[in-house]
Amino acid sequence: MGYVVFPIILLLVMVAMLLLRAFPIFSAGTLVDFLLGKDWHPLKGNFGLLPFITGTFWVTFGALLVAVPPCLLAAIYLSEYALRTTRTFVKPLLDLLAGIPSVIYGAWGVLVVVPWVQNVASPILRSLFSDIPLFQTTNYTGFSVMSGALVLAIMVAPIIVSVVWEVFQALPAELRQASLALGATQWETIWYVVLPKSRPGILAGIGLAFSRAFGETMAVLMVVGNVVQIPHSLFDAAYPLTALIANNYGEMMSIPMYDAALMGAALVLMLLVMLFNSLSAFYLNRITGG
Repeated sequence: MGYVVFPIILLLVMVAMLLLRAFPIFSAGTLVDFLLGKDWHPLKGNFGLLPFITGTFWVTFGALLVAVPPCLLAAIYLSEYALRTTRTFVKPLLDLLAGIPSVIYGAWGVLVVVPWVQNVASPILRSLFSDIPLFQTTNYTGFSVMSGALVLAIMVAPIIVSVVWEVFQALPAELRQASLALGATQWETIWYVVLPKSRPGILAGIGLAFSRAFGETMAVLMVVGNVVQIPHSLFDAAYPLTALIANNYGEMMSIPMYDAALMGAALVLMLLVMLFNSLSAFYLNRITGG
């Protein structure tokens, strides 16, 4: 019983402490102004989180759009087509990739991804889609939403593949056998049986990856540019919540409300991650019958 109660108590204590530290910023104005305000000027007493929240969502959703399709196909291959020797080799490799520190991914992003976005992806996409604002920008440095999304996509890929693969493996073999016995091909069995039955688990894997990407700090901080603005393009610089906290906590604490604003940002981030983790656990329980 204690193993269940202690994490819950610890979580409540963390939320309570963040709420206590952030209370001055909530009492100084409305919650709407804090969450939806566009101005972040600590010296003027303006603390609006909207640029940081939108930057976080831009990078995170971009990462998942890049990562989910190939990861889903990889999980299908490993579960339904790959040889046993291939699975034996790939499983520890996925665990190894998932355990690499984020700062390594960030350094790799600065050295490889940012120059590639600056010199290859940005010119090509801007010329091909010149009429679409999503691909137009005045930022030509490569430190952008796209760079952050690509780095995060590689970081969360092992999580998505591992979870979805385990979900596919958990399905009863009788479902596949019944479909094949009725004359369905292997791909038709995957499309009409395996994927529909695995939908909750797939959503859970995406949710867990979303939580990982949402709370990532170092890799994002190093490649997104850290400019306080609301991005309007994949090539615009952004400033996610995690980078805001990591860059500024401990500095300029003499400014009134500055500490409370950062703790408020941390509370918002924690609540969002808790939400996605809870949804992921709910879907996993549905497919496992827990």
